[in-house]
Amino acid sequence: MKKSRTIWWMLLLVVIGGAGYLGWQHYQASEAAKSAQQAAAARPKAVPVSTAPAEKADFPVYLTGLGTVQGFNTVQVRTRVDGQIDKVGFQEGQLVKQGDLLAEIDPRPFQAALDQAKAKKAQDEANLANANLDLQRYTKLGEFATRQQTDTQRSTVAQLTAQIAADDAAIANAQTQLDYTQIKAPISGVVGLRQVDIGNIVNAATQTGIVSIAQVEPIAVIFTAPEDQLPYISEAQAVSPLKVIAITTDGKKVLAEGKLAVINNQVDTTSGTIRLKAVFDNKNHALWPGQSVSTRLLVKTLKDATVVPDDAIQHSTNGLYAYTVGKDNKAELHKVKVSYSIDGRTVVDEGLTPGDQVITGGQFKVQPGTLVSTAVASTDAAQGKVRQE
Repeated sequence: MKKSRTIWWMLLLVVIGGAGYLGWQHYQASEAAKSAQQAAAARPKAVPVSTAPAEKADFPVYLTGLGTVQGFNTVQVRTRVDGQIDKVGFQEGQLVKQGDLLAEIDPRPFQAALDQAKAKKAQDEANLANANLDLQRYTKLGEFATRQQTDTQRSTVAQLTAQIAADDAAIANAQTQLDYTQIKAPISGVVGLRQVDIGNIVNAATQTGIVSIAQVEPIAVIFTAPEDQLPYISEAQAVSPLKVIAITTDGKKVLAEGKLAVINNQVDTTSGTIRLKAVFDNKNHALWPGQSVSTRLLVKTLKDATVVPDDAIQHSTNGLYAYTVGKDNKAELHKVKVSYSIDGRTVVDEGLTPGDQVITGGQFKVQPGTLVSTAVASTDAAQGKVRQE
């Protein structure tokens, strides 16, 4: 019995010792984990930001504005004679060439007037021939014909000669009136909506035309620029015609590129702007008369400028600034001066140098010296992913 009791006490001591050892190990492990957590909490957390490099590039300086497309030439086609429309030779919206037949007026009254003028000339030519024969007879009679008779006959010949000249003019006028019965396109362009139909009576006194024609190749855009930019525009235009880009009003699609053709001769004092006219080839008919477009006038190109994304430039009461990622991935603040901004890019005149990694996103969490983790947009446009650095 004593021996059994001793064995049980020994087993109990072993169990108690093992439990104590396990408890001590657990305590040590929890203390180590707590120390690690405290150390991790003591370390500063990196703020995730997006970055982009400051680039050295040529930067085009554009003046932006709004413009209206106008036909290079626009004609309201009207009849020049009175009569009934017998034929319409075009379809609405058709591209016609100069000289194409647009409409035809009943030519019969005008043909009759031409024939009458020709007949009158033939009659006067016969009378002139007879008067010349009489003059020759009086001249041959010599002293047997009075001087008055001879002079009178010479005057008759001169009158009939003048009458034939008048007949020629009447024939030319009648021929012109007959030609006017065929209404032809005075310019090449696109015809609009037809304003008369076959069978209508038209006359030259009315203001209603047959159709309008707008020349679209080339085509013009009228737009404005601030008057304070006029000296720069004039100076650059004197060197070579300035490039003008026409864009949809939403700014999403480039329609055409052309050249500045005309600077208006007067500044609009009420708005402080100058009107400009640009000309576009418009071979694809992307521009249409009456269309509203946004315009960009290329005034100059800055060579080797320091360019950053617009999002890198921040505003404060002390002026403009930008954050860059410096040594040890810590943010650095730079005060900057900028000059031009377009298409999401800004020219930095002072404060940054090409190659600086500027922060373009997440600046609201950043202070000078803040540890950051950077994300740069992938150069693979197809993937469209973000690469962590």
